[in-house]
Amino acid sequence: MSVVNEVVIAPSLLASDFAHLSKAASECAEGGAEYLHFDVMDGRFVPEITFGSQAVSSLRRISPAFFDVHLMIVEPEKQIKHFADAGANGVTVHYEACTHLHRTLQHIRDLGMNAGVAINPHTPVSALEFVMELTDLILVMTVNPGYGGQSFIPGMLPKIREAKIMAARAQHPIHVEVDGGISPHTAAAVTQAGATALVAGTAIFGDGRSVVDAISDLRTAASR
Repeated sequence: MSVVNEVVIAPSLLASDFAHLSKAASECAEGGAEYLHFDVMDGRFVPEITFGSQAVSSLRRISPAFFDVHLMIVEPEKQIKHFADAGANGVTVHYEACTHLHRTLQHIRDLGMNAGVAINPHTPVSALEFVMELTDLILVMTVNPGYGGQSFIPGMLPKIREAKIMAARAQHPIHVEVDGGISPHTAAAVTQAGATALVAGTAIFGDGRSVVDAISDLRTAASR
């Protein structure tokens, strides 16, 4: 049995000003955020289009953070090496987008990155049972993916608990990450349920406060 106890903060650049991504990355580092979260959208798996591996490559030159790449795209296996070459530390793919999930996770690991699996609100945690030996991160979507600024779905809390139980049974450390509606108002509930990595966009970049203060407030709330 292996348990991850520390909680890491993963600011989502989706909510930042795209004209100043380097500034956002630097402010996140100043605030002590361990991860930078890249929401990569293709306009097919989800409605919106964001950025690709070039954004990762550009920010890699200035940021020491763990680059946490979330591929909300169809056929993610075709893009994984591009993100590895760009400097990603971890790549998360969607269970719903992978025909051969086991092979895809092995490919991510073979390229030297942590392998993550995201599950949409309707997908049960049990769907991951037979890929846990290749999984370093379970991403529980607490909104329907595709847009920033959505409200947290409270019904996902039991799912986070279930993911934590499954992760604890593994023979290697597995983070339970949550993404969607994470703020100082919801952070305590999700960490108490078992989350160990918090993705937050609007709560960090969207309320007019400094990024440093927003990260501090989120971390304080997560420890309650």
